[in-house]
Amino acid sequence: MRVLIVGGTGVIGSKLVRYFKEKNIDIKFTYLKNHLPIDGGYYLDITEKTPTVKFISDMKPDIIVHTTAITNVDLCEINRDLADLVNVNGIKNVIEGATISRSKIIYISTSAVFDGRKKEYEENECVSPLSHYGVTKAKGEEYVKTSGLPYLILRTDQPYCWIEKWQHTNSVLRVLETLGSQKTLNEVVDWHNTPTYVPDFVRVVFELCDKADGIFHVVGSDFINRYEWALETARIFGLNQELIKPINSDELNLPAKRSNVKLVNHKLLQKFGISMSGVEEGLKNMNSIRKT
Repeated sequence: MRVLIVGGTGVIGSKLVRYFKEKNIDIKFTYLKNHLPIDGGYYLDITEKTPTVKFISDMKPDIIVHTTAITNVDLCEINRDLADLVNVNGIKNVIEGATISRSKIIYISTSAVFDGRKKEYEENECVSPLSHYGVTKAKGEEYVKTSGLPYLILRTDQPYCWIEKWQHTNSVLRVLETLGSQKTLNEVVDWHNTPTYVPDFVRVVFELCDKADGIFHVVGSDFINRYEWALETARIFGLNQELIKPINSDELNLPAKRSNVKLVNHKLLQKFGISMSGVEEGLKNMNSIRKT
């Protein structure tokens, strides 16, 4: 089995590359700016159609894991053309190459494809994005579903773990950095998420990649607001919780709307017996491998 990770130097992508390597899978990956010190990396700009289609059709991977996206919700709202170029046209170009090579597509999606008006969301719900980021990911899902190729769509939410210096930060690391510097941290009480510990997510991709098709929610087991999550992070890492101050999101005056979406991961447990870490377990696991 040959697996291609598109976006192999991002947070999730790089963890996938290393995990698949450890499992002795024939793994290849693409990068744009940064490069992992691992064999099998190839430069690729997925916004360029011709080289993308040729690269994939020549490589002929059995499975393509598409992790590349602009995930900054506010940037996507401000610069919609850029968001469309990367998040929409990018996956279209990858699908065109995959159609020639008859590769299975594993598409990493997001809770932002929903508006949060329902109490919870299972996999078969109709998408209803509030933000332009959510719109681009919903379009990506639709292109994958109608491609005629075997596919997996894995929706996740607020992934967190240790990162490399060039990678985008996450909510947990922001808490650790701010409190570690003895600074006050303002955290939002009206944004709720199902935070996902990245090593759990990576394990699921490996377990499902050649065994499942369709849509799965691959998220943590707790639905929690950002303020409570920050408090729990401080407790697990032994930092000062009193430095964390609750605020409402309207105080931030941000361009993009956020939706409070509770993705449920029951399908993952029922079909494959896979359980996902809650916030406490994920943070404890992260703390046990504390990065210096």
